[in-house]
Amino acid sequence: MTTRRPYPSDLSDARWELIEPVLSAWRFERRGRALDFGRPPRHDLREIMNAILYVDRTGCQWAYLPHDFPPHQSVYGYFARWAEEGIFAQLNGLLRQLLREKEERDAQPSACVIDAQSVKTSTSVPAASQGIDAGKKIAGRKRSIVTDTLGLLLAVLVTAASVQDSVAGTRLIDQVAAEHPTVRKVWVDGGYRQHLVEHAAALGIDMEITVRKPGTRGFTPIPKRWAVERTYGWLMLRRRLARDYETLTTRSEALVSLAMTDLMARRITGENTISWRDPKISTNHPMPG
Repeated sequence: MTTRRPYPSDLSDARWELIEPVLSAWRFERRGRALDFGRPPRHDLREIMNAILYVDRTGCQWAYLPHDFPPHQSVYGYFARWAEEGIFAQLNGLLRQLLREKEERDAQPSACVIDAQSVKTSTSVPAASQGIDAGKKIAGRKRSIVTDTLGLLLAVLVTAASVQDSVAGTRLIDQVAAEHPTVRKVWVDGGYRQHLVEHAAALGIDMEITVRKPGTRGFTPIPKRWAVERTYGWLMLRRRLARDYETLTTRSEALVSLAMTDLMARRITGENTISWRDPKISTNHPMPG
């Protein structure tokens, strides 16, 4: 690997050890199908991942990657392939299991929370994949996520902002039932319709709609559902996620999985997530929350 001055977003040795087996297995399998199996790879996987994390953390355009990273065309090519082949989702699932076990929880969750967040989009996003969230008055896309009760990502779906929460929720509940059969309870807010409760019940999942108390003003944590709100706060530490810049929704979903993978790797290794306001904070202390 080329020696250079590290960036705050770079993987530490400990975090790289967590994700390296998955990426190395991917490369080995891919080279096994290629005709040039004997030719050594041109780019170091750790540097490729460092470059992708740099974009995710800083929000810069791919073409504006610093020159001490591999060429931006190569970095984006790896990101696109990993997103298409589900590598980021695979890493997210692996680290979620490790972190749950570290927190003395069962490896597989029994309960989850669903929520949605509408975000504005850039001019590079196709109009066909955008819409208007009439309730929040935002033109763009909607991120719907499922987390466990620790706030760790189970599933993500990116749609036009005009898509109703219950429509996206139906797809997510189906995914959760298929991929996490141990889940038997889910909490949602008042934006999810009664027919989704019935759909979840048919899958053996008890869905509970939690709402604010009448007359409540300002931000008030709602029991059980506060965990997913905190997850959205974690995601907003990644400037690339402050707005949706991706042409394909699958790549938007991959960036969410990537952000959670980095966050969980830091928590497993006891490293801090550096905030925008305090770039000099020590990385030797566990992340708050």
